[in-house]
Amino acid sequence: MTKHRVRFEPVEIEIEADEDETILEAAFRQGVLLMHGCKEGQCSSCKSFLLDGDLQMDRYSTFALADYESEEGYVLLCKGHAYSDLDIELINYDEDMIRAGIPIGLVDAEVAEIADLTHDITHLRLNGSMPFRPGQYADIQVPGTGEWRSFSMANRPGEGRLDFIVKRYPGGRFSGLLEGTLRLGDPLRLKGPYGAFTLREKSDRNLLFIGGGAGMAPILSLLAQLRDQRVRRPAVYYYGARTERDLFHLDLMAGFEAELPAFSFVPALSHDPSYAGEKGLITDVVDRLAGDPAESDAYLCGPPPMIDAALDLLERKGLPREHVYFDKFTTTAHQE
Repeated sequence: MTKHRVRFEPVEIEIEADEDETILEAAFRQGVLLMHGCKEGQCSSCKSFLLDGDLQMDRYSTFALADYESEEGYVLLCKGHAYSDLDIELINYDEDMIRAGIPIGLVDAEVAEIADLTHDITHLRLNGSMPFRPGQYADIQVPGTGEWRSFSMANRPGEGRLDFIVKRYPGGRFSGLLEGTLRLGDPLRLKGPYGAFTLREKSDRNLLFIGGGAGMAPILSLLAQLRDQRVRRPAVYYYGARTERDLFHLDLMAGFEAELPAFSFVPALSHDPSYAGEKGLITDVVDRLAGDPAESDAYLCGPPPMIDAALDLLERKGLPREHVYFDKFTTTAHQE
């Protein structure tokens, strides 16, 4: 297979890419941590600008890359293949992180625990080990198929296990297996780690976490990192759910509040008028309570509509986009 040089500006990094792999896959293989999210052409996290060369893309969602953007030269690295040497301008990148990638690997694991957290969210624990940074995710292969589904690790690295929080969908290709099909001891294959939803450790800014549903998983891993490293940065976690029965891990959150001297957990329910705590959409609650977040680093994790609304809110409140990090949980990655 023909290899081509791919040069990324303005960071002046070069990789080699085969024509049959995406540019994002080639970067992962060589330990270059480019910004990315769904890896499926839906979230726009890897959107970049083609400066020169022949790049051809697989099918993608126009929500991630509008037709007029494609005509102007914008591309999605998760769908782009190099058919010549390329020069690409990165739009979203973190120069401190880009050279800190862990090369992607395959891991064999087995099911150690399956437990319901709510009526539609399950805790899945696997015996197996994968090097990763808190906040990253892995792809899990759907048994008996060549398909993969993406889930964030909810634990810290180096524990000899991998914990996931999985939202179950009716007919879900992987999540549906958690309703009696997968058994303890069953083997699973994983690929990873992926994701740049990691703590920027050089920063001393306040921390603002916003998430909902299974989006708690990577934030749990980040909170454990803060606790273990005895980080004292003021932090608050706004968690959005529909009703009180959708809340879980309240004991863990209470533990973090006790162990982290400047941390608070604020759940908010959008469809439970009898709830005694905060009520409303999570973005409305953040707007009401967060004060001035302009000196914060914000970490957002959840479905794309929530992320987009939170991005708009924080921009209006004066938080520079370069201090906002997000992980969009695209639904098709879990449902199909």
